[in-house]
Amino acid sequence: MFSSRSGAPAPFYEKVKQVISDNIAAGVWRPHDRIPSEAGLVAQFGFSRMTVNRALRELTDEGLLVRLQGVGTFVAEPKGQSALFEIHSIADEIASRQHTHRCEVLMLEETRADANQATALGVAEGTRIYHSLMVHYENDIPVQIEDRCVNAEVVPAYLQQDYTATTPHAYLSLIAPLTEGEHIVEAVKATAEECRLLHIHEHEPCLRILRRTWSTSHIVSHARLLFPGARYRLQGHFTS
Repeated sequence: MFSSRSGAPAPFYEKVKQVISDNIAAGVWRPHDRIPSEAGLVAQFGFSRMTVNRALRELTDEGLLVRLQGVGTFVAEPKGQSALFEIHSIADEIASRQHTHRCEVLMLEETRADANQATALGVAEGTRIYHSLMVHYENDIPVQIEDRCVNAEVVPAYLQQDYTATTPHAYLSLIAPLTEGEHIVEAVKATAEECRLLHIHEHEPCLRILRRTWSTSHIVSHARLLFPGARYRLQGHFTS
């Protein structure tokens, strides 16, 4: 019988979480290893797919796993103690609400860093970088424009990924695990083109997050994330 610390029977998803966590702690599954699929875990435990999905989702939120949609679930690289906050994939956030995520890729290219991009990534102007632009949808409603530049030296295969099947955040978390991050949050007015992409009126307020992430000593990416103010809420939880 699997019990919680209080002695009461624990939910089935907690049993799945404990077994996966124990396997990782024991080195049965090492960082970057692919763990069994949801269907495989359902067969192993005899629990419902919903139960297994919740266990995997919570372990992903806790930073133990990385899930790449359409690819599989992998053991995450252990996070450094200097990590300042948790950053979650928008696809996982949407899935946690039992809604459907999809992504439309508008641009995926190699370019040379202009002055602003070079400063954001900590590289010299003219350095080869990658640039992506995409719109994320929740139940076919646009909820985020993601404009991201990536350090090509740190993540050389960035352009070869299918971002309709995974997200840049999920892929970068697997290849260059987050050790440090920076958020700048501000209220802005969207451009006419951004209003068109988000299906909003010209004067509707928007929330912009400028996010830089580091892996060890390297800046991995700088993302400009634009949300319609009426469709997004910034929430944090802190303990002392």
